Amino acid sequence: MFDTQARARASASTDLMSAQGRAITDAVRQAAEHEGRELATRADFDRALLLQTGVLVAVGVAVLWLLG
Repeated sequence: MFDTQARARASASTDLMSAQGRAITDAVRQAAEHEGRELATRADFDRALLLQTGVLVAVGVAVLWLLG
C-alpha cells in the first residue's frame, strides 16, 4: 500500500508547502481509491460492437427497402 502521509511528510521536508503536499496527497489517494471501477471491460466492448452491427444491418435493410 502506498503511504500517502509518509509521502506528504517527505514532500514537506523538501521545501514543498504544506497545502501543496496535502493537495498532492489527496490526488494520489483519490487515484488509488478509484481502482479502475469506471474502466470499460471486454463485455462492454462486445455489447457496443453488437449494437453497432445491429444498427448497420438495420440501416442497410432500410436503404434496400427504400430503393426497392
